[in-house]
Amino acid sequence: MAKIADLNGKTDDQLAQDLGELKREQFNLRFQAATNQLEKPSRVREVRRTIAQIKTLQTQRSAAAAK
Repeated sequence: MAKIADLNGKTDDQLAQDLGELKREQFNLRFQAATNQLEKPSRVREVRRTIAQIKTLQTQRSAAAAK
């Protein structure tokens, strides 16, 4: 799972790229879970939380830019 400090150091473009990659991974993990091929069930939780952290950081940055 990504640390908040690591995410804070990234630019908006890097965050958007990471978000896209994580959403793609989440999609693949859902398919693996549906077909009982999931090797690390904990990875689903990590990906979901990292996506939430990135979205929260993007929202905070956009709110700060709006002020």
